[in-house]
Amino acid sequence: MQSPTPNSNETTLHAVDYWQVIKNRYGVILLTLLLVFMTATVLTYVMPKKYESTATVQVKPRTPGITVLGREMTESSGATMMTQQFFATEFEIIKSRNVLVKVAEQLDLPTKWGYDKETIFMILKGIVDTQNRRGTDLIDIKVRHTNKEDARDITAEVAKAYKNYRTEIEGRDSERALQELRKAVRDQEDKVEERRKLQTTIVRTKGIIPTGEGSLFRNGTGEDDRGAGTAREMEYRIEQDKIQLESQIKSLLNYSSEQLLVYASGLDLPENIIKSLYPQYLEQKRRLDQLKTQGLGDRHPTVLAEVQNLENMRKQLEEGVTSLRETLMAQLDMATERLEKVKILSSEKKGEAIDTAVDAVDYIDAKRELDTAQEMLNTMKLKLLGETIQERIPSNSIVVHEDPVISQNPVSPNVTLNLVLGAVVGLIFGVGIAFFLEYLDTSVKTLEDVERYLQVPVLAVVPKDVGILHKQSGMSPDAEAYRILRTNIEFNRKNPEDNAITVVSGGAGEGKSTTLVNLAYICAQGGYTTLMIDADLRRPRLHTFFDINNSVGLTNYLTTELMLEDVILQTPVDNLYFMPSGILPADAAGILNSRRMSELIQDVKQRFDLVLVDSPPILGVSDASVLASEVDLTMIVVQHRKLPRNMLMRVKQAVENVGGHVIGVVLNNVDVRSDSQYQYYTSYYTYYAPTESQSSVLAGPSAPKGNAVAPTPRPNPPAKGDSELY
Repeated sequence: MQSPTPNSNETTLHAVDYWQVIKNRYGVILLTLLLVFMTATVLTYVMPKKYESTATVQVKPRTPGITVLGREMTESSGATMMTQQFFATEFEIIKSRNVLVKVAEQLDLPTKWGYDKETIFMILKGIVDTQNRRGTDLIDIKVRHTNKEDARDITAEVAKAYKNYRTEIEGRDSERALQELRKAVRDQEDKVEERRKLQTTIVRTKGIIPTGEGSLFRNGTGEDDRGAGTAREMEYRIEQDKIQLESQIKSLLNYSSEQLLVYASGLDLPENIIKSLYPQYLEQKRRLDQLKTQGLGDRHPTVLAEVQNLENMRKQLEEGVTSLRETLMAQLDMATERLEKVKILSSEKKGEAIDTAVDAVDYIDAKRELDTAQEMLNTMKLKLLGETIQERIPSNSIVVHEDPVISQNPVSPNVTLNLVLGAVVGLIFGVGIAFFLEYLDTSVKTLEDVERYLQVPVLAVVPKDVGILHKQSGMSPDAEAYRILRTNIEFNRKNPEDNAITVVSGGAGEGKSTTLVNLAYICAQGGYTTLMIDADLRRPRLHTFFDINNSVGLTNYLTTELMLEDVILQTPVDNLYFMPSGILPADAAGILNSRRMSELIQDVKQRFDLVLVDSPPILGVSDASVLASEVDLTMIVVQHRKLPRNMLMRVKQAVENVGGHVIGVVLNNVDVRSDSQYQYYTSYYTYYAPTESQSSVLAGPSAPKGNAVAPTPRPNPPAKGDSELY
């Protein structure tokens, strides 16, 4: 028979399934947890104790070297900023070979520890640890060692060696930068000297004499090189004065007498008497008006005197205006004459100024280059002086803020942490192993496994540790599982005449004999005349359940002329009969596969309501296959979580290959306490279990153990209605 393909849900576990796996394999989990925990405990107490010392140092960024010149000699701020990789770089420097080798040499560790330098370096690299304090420039240098004094000494020496190494690197960089700066200063001095020589050559060649104010004189002339410009300025100034004089004369000619006086009084000229006389004239006029206001007439002597004075002032003003006009005319003539002379001088100086300007361009360019080079040289000398002074100041980029001390308590191993981790790891490993074993386990775990792979029903689920029912007092709750089995057998057999059933299993120890005995007992209690045949001629066990001698039985009947009455015994249980196995033969399969065995099965089927035949494991020997071909039905007993699925399929295939018919499967030895999915099969047994008084009434008196008796032959098989169990 071809096995059905399991669907995808087979490998899908739900939360309940996870918990079920843990419950089923809690022993493996606890064992793994215990082993890992004990291992962690042993390792913790075996590990050597280590002590830790810590030195705290402040790490400042490295001062940059000499910055290039161009704009301003300042330190680049970007070079001094701590990047994200700064502390990681410093950590590697602290544990570098240059630092740790010096530590080993200072402490003479090769002699003290007895190792070579390379081994010492690897040991130090492993025990030195660095850590940055968040939000600060502090680095903790930590050393763990089994010797507390060595831990302290190594920590202190690492901090010292790191500081010296940083100082050495910075000093070397600064010295190299100073050398480059000195070389640049010498090169700049040479450039300044070249510029100075060029300027001197231009002065001598062009005959230019520079003045302190930046002006130039041509050699031998003694004339100011700015003469042309001065002449132009003088020409412009005289021309402006001329225009002003012409405007003033025109105004004196155009104004009326009163306006003329007002205008003339405002002119700022050295010989202008109107400027002082006109205010007096206005004051005299005001006094005259005041006298008239007081009521004096025009003929009053005082008024006449004031009028006379006013007329005299008027004449003086008119004479002053005439004199002023003449003065302005004279100044205008002088200005015109000077303007002509200045124009002549300006034209003469213009040519000379052009020649001087052309010669001065080269000089000015040379002077500008000299000044620039000199300024650069001065700046570089100032920078060199500052760097030289800075070089003499001791570097302070590494500051030790906390010296290491001897630790009194070991930091390793951490007993609590190791034990907790051991428990956690053990639990994780245990659960992982449990699920891995569950993944590898292909045994039958659920009813669905049986029905999916065998395509036959599960007749009953028998709990774990069920005893022999006929030896138990009263009504045992475990009997309910076999009552369910009895009922399911009745309703799953298609023909009521099929009353011969063999009980098989895939391997030994799956509980088929116990299942057969308990099923026979329950059927006998239900009114069936039941016969048990022990056909397991390899390892018979049925006789041990009833304390009966099996020296005479099935093999004797099949090999001799004994009658059924001679080999069938009545048990202490009413309606329950038993045929022992008899003496074990050499060829069990040959005896069972005989005509007399077939006649025996047909005979007992007519005499009894139910015939149950015990057989050896079907996968081990061929006896069970022979029996499956002789009887009507075959019932497979499968122990829970024992037989792999492929073996279970081979059991069914072995039955069907000989023409047998599998009526169903009994799932035996199920731990319903751990497998919650089976609890509903047996949870109600105790609910329906009778009380002690009811048990004694229902059980009735037990039949005494006596001599075996043969059953009364049944001339006719029971009808279907008579074979019902309830």
